[in-house]
Amino acid sequence: MKMKFQKKELTLIVSISAEVDHHIAEECREKIEKELDKFQGKSIIFDFSDVTFMDSSGIGMVIGRYKYTLAQGGRTAIVCRNEKVKQIFQLSALFQLIPCYDTIGEALKYTNQEGFLNEI
Repeated sequence: MKMKFQKKELTLIVSISAEVDHHIAEECREKIEKELDKFQGKSIIFDFSDVTFMDSSGIGMVIGRYKYTLAQGGRTAIVCRNEKVKQIFQLSALFQLIPCYDTIGEALKYTNQEGFLNEI
């Protein structure tokens, strides 16, 4: 598994290159939480552009980070162009909570919007 972290304004961008399954979900959780605590950002973007497969433990990892960012007053977004992975998100109804974008730039516009707490 390969993970890359970038910081843009108050958003942590997490790029993962691997199959996100029960074998690596816990490791992903730990690394992301450590990076979020160190960065002290509010929002997170998951870049799944290089993810080819995800199971329910990957979905759980994303939902856990969504709850964390929501408690911090932030937002969570997903970047994914792989149709198979998008289908997993759609079947799990994850897109009802977390929007999906084709580019990091589009996702950053969403996570960095001001005044979104009034929407919740």
